[in-house]
Amino acid sequence: MTVPHALTEPDVVELRRETTAGGPVTVWFTEAAVGVPVGGSAKVVAVGEAGEGEFIQVRRSGSRDTMFCSPNELTRVRPSRAAAASGKRAESAGRGEKASAAASSGSRSTAARRAASAAAAPAAVAPAPAAVAPAPAAVAPAPAAVAPAPAAAEAPAAPARPARARRDTARSSELSVTLSATAEGEWSVEVLAGKKRVVPSTAVPATAVAAAARALPAAVAEAVESSVEGARRRQRERVEQLRAELDAAQRVLDEFEA
Repeated sequence: MTVPHALTEPDVVELRRETTAGGPVTVWFTEAAVGVPVGGSAKVVAVGEAGEGEFIQVRRSGSRDTMFCSPNELTRVRPSRAAAASGKRAESAGRGEKASAAASSGSRSTAARRAASAAAAPAAVAPAPAAVAPAPAAVAPAPAAVAPAPAAAEAPAAPARPARARRDTARSSELSVTLSATAEGEWSVEVLAGKKRVVPSTAVPATAVAAAARALPAAVAEAVESSVEGARRRQRERVEQLRAELDAAQRVLDEFEA
């Protein structure tokens, strides 16, 4: 189903660019979103690779938890106030229906307990005539064996599992942060949450990597410093080469102007 104003592929590309740049990006929920009010706002936390289903991580306004959504559930078009209010009323109505169902279940349980109590009452009185007619006393306990049957009605109904539980959880998993360097000394970082890439490969300055490595174990700091030093040496050689070329060009220019 195509939802009007849902995120398109160009919208997803733009969201990834703005999120990587660090700017706050606001989106709104469409009618395709489940468990959240239509027109509610959220902040984009990260944009994974397209084609993996729910790969856009957002934080709903007023909540600290994050959730994953598909492009069909989000829009960059701000809804009108009337649409947002309608979405909130629908969410409140849903909560009201759940509360009514729970109250109805409680009423049925109370009625069942009263019926069980009424059925068990004769069992307590039945032994009284035993002093006059002992024979019927052997038959009197029979209703007591049958009376507990309605007790099964007292078992509370299993609570319905929230439809949105799988998304509202923070999806805690192992977090992997990978730093990579090329032979030219160019560094990049990538972050994985479990098997999902939450931060794509992003370039970082070698100086920032060296500064972070100083807070890590000595073996890690030495390996990073060795790579940074190699890149520094190559840059010096390049600067010297460029200076030599610049001096040669300057001499030729001076000859033309002499």
